[in-house]
Amino acid sequence: MQQEMPGGCVDYPLVFTEAPCTPLHVRQMVSELLFECYQVPKVSFGIDGLYSFYRNKKEEFPTSGLVVSSGYHCTHILPFLNGRLDAKNIKRMNLGGFQAVTYLHRLLQLKYPGHLSAITLSRMEEILHEHCYVPDDYMEELQKWRCPDYYEQNVHKMQLPFSSKLLGTAVPSEEKHERRQQQLRRLQELNARRREEKLQQDQERLDRLLYVQELLEDGQVEQFHKSLVELNMDSAEELQSYIHKLNVAIEQGRQRLLGDAIDGKPQTPETMGAEQEDMEGISELEPLYSEEQMELEKTTPTVQAMFNIAEYHQMYLGTERIRVPEVLFQPSLIGEDQAGLAETMQYILDRYPQEVQQELVQNVFLTGGNVMYPGMQARMEKELLQMRPFGSTFHVYRATHPVLDSWHGASDWALQNLEVEEGWINRKDYEEMGGEYVKEHFASNLYTAIRLPKPAPRSAAASTSQETENVPQTSSGAAPL
Repeated sequence: MQQEMPGGCVDYPLVFTEAPCTPLHVRQMVSELLFECYQVPKVSFGIDGLYSFYRNKKEEFPTSGLVVSSGYHCTHILPFLNGRLDAKNIKRMNLGGFQAVTYLHRLLQLKYPGHLSAITLSRMEEILHEHCYVPDDYMEELQKWRCPDYYEQNVHKMQLPFSSKLLGTAVPSEEKHERRQQQLRRLQELNARRREEKLQQDQERLDRLLYVQELLEDGQVEQFHKSLVELNMDSAEELQSYIHKLNVAIEQGRQRLLGDAIDGKPQTPETMGAEQEDMEGISELEPLYSEEQMELEKTTPTVQAMFNIAEYHQMYLGTERIRVPEVLFQPSLIGEDQAGLAETMQYILDRYPQEVQQELVQNVFLTGGNVMYPGMQARMEKELLQMRPFGSTFHVYRATHPVLDSWHGASDWALQNLEVEEGWINRKDYEEMGGEYVKEHFASNLYTAIRLPKPAPRSAAASTSQETENVPQTSSGAAPL
């Protein structure tokens, strides 16, 4: 396992994924961070969708194909010709898993306004991956959902968390009495413990005051006055008065503890009222019979007969199961003014000759977390069947692991080409070519250097200005012809 160097440096090569057609200034900042801050020996930049394509088509490389990489925020369609990316015909759709999650979140919040707190984005993302699917024909599937029998067979019911405490069954009188006795015993134990702690504190305070009084009796007047100042007292009479009060309080506390030990019976509501001042600050226990609980107990049988709280906290997933993934093919469902996945693929294919089109559609590769819906591959095959000429062939594949194959593909390429210079940028290349530089390989973006006009030398600029000053001027201020 590779370890980070003590100084914060990284002493092993890195493979860094980036989006197709990444702006140069973005790569420049990343390169500056990696080389200047982490001191990496070399780095390679590549596109995650192409690494996934390499992982699944390693035996056939170099090959051609149409890579559809759909992630969380956007979807890229990448034409791949003879082992290299055709960057001029890449298209991006601003549709991904995030748009699907927010659409499902909005649909269920409108459908169940009483459960807004339970309909969270994280729960919607879980529902999206576990319950949604892509139909072969969206309109035909909607017609099926109109049939009650089809609805009952295919609707998914989800139980939201709820508490049945408020609508519990009525408690028998014997159980109520037993609970009350337990509550009273706990109160008695807490009060006795609190009295013991208070008695111990008073005894410690009394010992301290008696020690100060002994100082006066032993003739240590200076030490006695210092102790009085620490105790915030003014005279020996005040000290004696406080000692007397503590003695009385301690004696009363001992008698009360002794009486409780001899009695040993649960307190009644009448005796509890006499000790109300001792129970201040005890918030662990609540009254067993509050007014709200009494009212709920009275109304429980009626509410239970008319209302099932468990069914109220259920969500029914019907047409939402197909409406949400359909936004990838019909962005207008969520108000997006852009082409869907099938239309964008058709637009890209139309930019190539028929021979190249036929070569691309032989490897239509689906990768990314947003292509994991059941039925996605069959839907793509149907869309291609509708757009391709009669009698033509095509093949649609899905990545073995749409989420992890990008990482595995990048790892495989790095281990196989670790000693090869192609695709790797070292520190010398970074210092010579700049941070935006990238060495091309099968999964990388194309490098386009920025050509800026060079500024004129200072000597040439000075001579030009001097010649301008030496030109004779006419009366009108213009130079003669």
